[in-house]
Amino acid sequence: MVNHNFEHSTDLPVSAPVAYAWHARPGALERLTPPWEPVRVLERTGGLGDGRVVLEIPVGPLRQRWVARHRDAIPGEQFVDEQVEGPFARWVHTHRFTALGADRCRYTDHIDYELPLGAAGELGASFVERKLERLFRYRHATVLADLAQHQRMPGMAPRVIAITGATGMVGRSLVPLLTSGGHSVRRVVRSQPAPGDILWDPDRGVLDAGQLEGVDAVIHLAGEPIAGGRWTLEGKRRILESRTRSTTLLADTLARLTQRPRVLVSASAVGIYGDRGDELVEETTPLRTSGERMFVEQVGQAWEAATEPAERAGIRVARMRIGIVLSPASGALVPMMRPVQFGVGGRLGSGQQFMSWIGIDDVIGALYHAVQSENLTGPVNTTAPHPARNADFIATLARVLERPAFLPVPAAAIRLLVGQMADELVLTGNRVIPTRLVESGYRFRHPELEGALRFVLGR
Repeated sequence: MVNHNFEHSTDLPVSAPVAYAWHARPGALERLTPPWEPVRVLERTGGLGDGRVVLEIPVGPLRQRWVARHRDAIPGEQFVDEQVEGPFARWVHTHRFTALGADRCRYTDHIDYELPLGAAGELGASFVERKLERLFRYRHATVLADLAQHQRMPGMAPRVIAITGATGMVGRSLVPLLTSGGHSVRRVVRSQPAPGDILWDPDRGVLDAGQLEGVDAVIHLAGEPIAGGRWTLEGKRRILESRTRSTTLLADTLARLTQRPRVLVSASAVGIYGDRGDELVEETTPLRTSGERMFVEQVGQAWEAATEPAERAGIRVARMRIGIVLSPASGALVPMMRPVQFGVGGRLGSGQQFMSWIGIDDVIGALYHAVQSENLTGPVNTTAPHPARNADFIATLARVLERPAFLPVPAAAIRLLVGQMADELVLTGNRVIPTRLVESGYRFRHPELEGALRFVLGR
């Protein structure tokens, strides 16, 4: 067997004990898992000194168990993960935190490993090395950005935060960001609640107010996916009611509490502006209220109006108008990637429509920022600073994926495929900029499109 070594280091703007503590909290493993890797946590017990984690990981087209045990923990300095069962013949991963001063440390991942299958396994050595480089670039960038954001909130004591929609694309990333930062999360769920979860049923108007007493903040993400399939009258009704019923129930319940949360951060969407062509859209841009409104505008306005009972009760309400979220795990990026990956991608329709996009880590970063920013209230455009025309977006995606993109999709074909949705979500757009986020001091992790795509795709 040939022994291989891999090492990656990054200087962090926190002390060694702070960096170590981040790794010891719930959610750290999820934050370290790239969105392009479909890893499932099957079991987790104990701590960094004596714990055990069981993962299901992709190995080519197959899935394999990876069992690792934690050992040799020295709080504030190091811990070790050793493979007990998995794809390698041997794997010992040492996480080191070396003090560089009172508020700085060097974070080092050092791995000793042996490949399986003897000499045959060595044929894949360069592939494994490249994969480790890709993985640990992502991990170190994430740890650095997460810890930097937590450090920018020095006065923010650990809070109890209730979240609806915690199992959706945004919620699955947001919960680990908060828990690894030391906050407690209570998921508001429809079924199979775990300890600490809050059960609700918006369709029946059921939500136990007592379980929300004393919660510091509420982040409301729940809602029927608006692009889940071709719109029918029934589907449009479900989309509208899933947002208005749940938001009204939540806002009314929060308003009646004795110990109300300080803030309700409620999801909305840039669709509320409708098709604005090349117009630059800020939070002060008037919404259309006449009969010319698109369905997505009507949904957005009704959705935001449903938060008013909480606002009238004195709760600070931030209405986050979220753009197209970039993540390869799910959402709008996935169907855009597929034709490009197969070399048959191209602009949609004219390609001149603007796409107001945002990376998944900036969505959750902005939601977290809204919780602690006392001056952030009302509509908040949650988009990257540089919206892109569709043709430029597709060309950038193709460059990142190293594929051609020369086959435009005619507007008529898109209308035939998805009906009304084509003219409301695909062939039209808006040029939204995040004025209030920037003014409130939010620092974007990925303000440029190519950098955002390269990060979430590991390219």
